[in-house]
Amino acid sequence: MRHFDHIDPALRKRLFFRQPRAFTRRDDPGVLAVALGATLYSPATRPALADDIAKAARRGVRSMVVCLEDAIADADLAFAEANTVAQLRLLHDREAGDPDDGAPLLFLRIRAPGQIGDLAARLGPALDVVTGFVLPKFTARAGGTFLEALRDTAEATGRRLLAMPVIESREAVYAETRAEMLADVARLLDKHREQVLAVRLGATDLSSAYGLRRPPDLTIYDIGQVAGAIHDVVNVLGRADGTGFVITGPVWEYFSAGERMFKPQLRQTPFEALQAAPLRQRIITSDLDGLIREVHLDKANGLTGKTVIHPSHVAAVHALSVVTHEEYSDASDILCVAGGGAMASAYANKMNEAKPHRAWAERLMTRARVFGVAAEGVTFVELLEAADPQWAGAR
Repeated sequence: MRHFDHIDPALRKRLFFRQPRAFTRRDDPGVLAVALGATLYSPATRPALADDIAKAARRGVRSMVVCLEDAIADADLAFAEANTVAQLRLLHDREAGDPDDGAPLLFLRIRAPGQIGDLAARLGPALDVVTGFVLPKFTARAGGTFLEALRDTAEATGRRLLAMPVIESREAVYAETRAEMLADVARLLDKHREQVLAVRLGATDLSSAYGLRRPPDLTIYDIGQVAGAIHDVVNVLGRADGTGFVITGPVWEYFSAGERMFKPQLRQTPFEALQAAPLRQRIITSDLDGLIREVHLDKANGLTGKTVIHPSHVAAVHALSVVTHEEYSDASDILCVAGGGAMASAYANKMNEAKPHRAWAERLMTRARVFGVAAEGVTFVELLEAADPQWAGAR
């Protein structure tokens, strides 16, 4: 699979200076964690789940989570499990045993450790379409059991199964317990490093500890208690010194506009330059300007990718994940210098320092590998239009 592979090859050639590279579920976890991009959540009770997955893939979705936890009522769990097994078997049969032929990276969000082995056994050969499991309410106390169950299942089935623990418990957001909890989680994840693909953030659960829910015209970083928890998660679990993990951006949970309290968060100039003012208005009407701002803040705070709940969010996240020509130029210059030192950027608008900017440059090059590098002068607006037909022609 490959990002932006669903758009016309000629258009893709025009948009990219360096094309996104293909990847499979067997690739190095460090690459896959960045390649997740916008991870689309879907309830396990969807009656046409296999069709939904195939349709999402055609729209550019490259990672999905089938949720058996909070998205499912307790009374519906048995049906949700049976439906998941039946639908993934159907998907496996359609793909003729090749999980990389169209299907996105698939993860199952479970409630209890015992579900891992049980679902694997019930799926049988169809386990091939599953990349791993999302582990909810993750703490060091409960997380070890999840990770051991995952390891045992992987060994029993002979398949690599990756974990995405979710930091969303009250211990993670309460100030008096957060530091100890995150330190314990860091030690546990380090022991199971080969199993861990990425760490996810459960912003909805973190907010619920205070009875909060962010409105669509604010970002999660405007909710002080949750922003503090996110910063500490990145501080402890997302370090660039070889001890950290990829931390993914928290969920954006709005997909239609309501009453607005604040002005739109998109500048007019980039759209006017491309005669795309109607596109800007459609983005605002869909409340995607809040999502776009939050993705920018995610990136600035060390997060990669995003959890989303609607396919219309995917194009925006992926368009913002493409490395700009200017970023690529800076990173290339930095990585070409071995002994340190400073230099003016090729764009003549900033100073690049080889030593302190090296970790940034290395991470950016991984993103460039899977999302590509935009051609000089190509903007987010053009990438968004190309990534999803609903935005095309909105000028």
